[in-house]
Amino acid sequence: MPSDIEIARAATLQPITEVAAKIGIPDDALHHYGKHIAKIDHAFIKSIETKSEGKLVLVTAISPTPAGEGKTTTTVGLGDALNRIGQKTVMCLREPSLGPCFGMKGGAAGGGKAQVVPMEQINLHFTGDFHAITSAHSLAAALIDNHVYWANELNIDVRRIHWRRVVDMNDRALRAITQSLGGVANGFPREDGFDITVASEVMAVFCLAKDLDDLEARLGRIVIAETRDRKPVTLKDVKATGAMTVLLKDALQPNLVQTLEGNPALIHGGPFANIAHGCNSVIATRAGLKLGDYVVTEAGFGADLGAEKFIDIKCRQAGLKPSAVVIVATVRALKMHGGVSKKELGSENLEALEKGFANLARHVANVRSFGLPVVVGVNHFYADTDAEHAKLKTLCRDQLQVEAITCKHWAEGGAGAEELAHAVVKLANGEQKPLSYVYETETKLTDKILAIATKLYGAGDIQVESKAATKLAQFEKDGYGHLPVCMAKTQYSFSTDPSLMGAPSGHLIAVRDVRLSAGAGFVVVICGEIMTMPGLPKIPASEGIHLDANGQIEGLF
Repeated sequence: MPSDIEIARAATLQPITEVAAKIGIPDDALHHYGKHIAKIDHAFIKSIETKSEGKLVLVTAISPTPAGEGKTTTTVGLGDALNRIGQKTVMCLREPSLGPCFGMKGGAAGGGKAQVVPMEQINLHFTGDFHAITSAHSLAAALIDNHVYWANELNIDVRRIHWRRVVDMNDRALRAITQSLGGVANGFPREDGFDITVASEVMAVFCLAKDLDDLEARLGRIVIAETRDRKPVTLKDVKATGAMTVLLKDALQPNLVQTLEGNPALIHGGPFANIAHGCNSVIATRAGLKLGDYVVTEAGFGADLGAEKFIDIKCRQAGLKPSAVVIVATVRALKMHGGVSKKELGSENLEALEKGFANLARHVANVRSFGLPVVVGVNHFYADTDAEHAKLKTLCRDQLQVEAITCKHWAEGGAGAEELAHAVVKLANGEQKPLSYVYETETKLTDKILAIATKLYGAGDIQVESKAATKLAQFEKDGYGHLPVCMAKTQYSFSTDPSLMGAPSGHLIAVRDVRLSAGAGFVVVICGEIMTMPGLPKIPASEGIHLDANGQIEGLF
């Protein structure tokens, strides 16, 4: 079968005005970025606020492995399938980050015949949203240092400036730097560092803000430093928020594109799920719910990270509730969780499949603990055997009382996910329970961390390093104890050890550091060896990305 980029390039795309018309968006509400990409005007978004909302479907997954799970592919395939069976459906996805595109992933627009297009633009600069977020963040950094340089009226303690810089690239060399060298004219030398743009609090604020006014208010609440007497200093204090909002004004308009089957997709925002909260923008999700009968959205990585943050952070803040949840699994990935190496995945192994099933079982139990109805979407790979799929369906039925449905959207597009679409409609229109959170807002921050670790990760306890414990106590004292926590840990395991696959129990979750994101409205909890600035692998995906003789991009996948 052709590669993803070859499939995308061979597709005949519909004019974006026609895609918009399918969900009632007039042409005068669009800001065009060529023939096939548009932003939706703020005024139009505001005009549909009073419309009734459709049903929200969340797509999440088992713990990811090198074998692949296909969560974005399933989100797109399911959205196409729902449209095929007569349900007006909008897909809401995150924008890809340049860092992972050139690092390990090579692209993040789905795959096979279940893609969003134009794939090359989406994976690269797209509409410039991430550049705008990087610029707004960088403006804040410059204004902070400038304030200190010109007399420091706020009495900022340069040893306690928390605002790190960002760049949308995997660059481990920038994790820790010394800045302002070169003499008096260049400011006050201090230690600093870079995070990747998708870990920026500006990104988190961008994706949780309901409109421009809310965006500016949230930016103003961001704590960027402390004074010498340990009082918090905010971006509002350094008068940064007005100009930052100006830089983000156009970016905050959701991006409209299409699937290979011509169905509408809103791709907007993209915080990391193993570092930040891993959800697309609230503005895009809300708009989709006003425009369609169904919105299919995804939360990053496995359900222990993505789905938990989607519920405890995004749904709690935005007043959202999924009507159904799809947990994506593959036979290949479950066999890896059962101990099979990647090079041996082509051979049938029912024993390893049953052993690795424990990972899926825990994710199903976790999602059900939120009070949400669940179906398992089994993403089909060509080397899978009928016996393996039959075994997985039997395990799901007998041990979990959940339906597992084989999906072939990668090879067949929406037609290959119609059975899953019918199951989702049945769940979404069936019995609905109140949404349950892992913890209550009044619970202390440390106890919130403990609740997630023990209830969802299967841990025996948490170990909070003294530096993190001191900061948590200070956050409580400063009035931030009511905030939810955003766990930053490896996506590959329920533990903080990426090599510990399956469903480990009784392990210790080590909390290395915590960071206050007062504007976004959560506390980031950094566990184990997770980095807020990823590095590139030994052989980065960028080595295979190039222009061919005709000037076309090759190597994105």
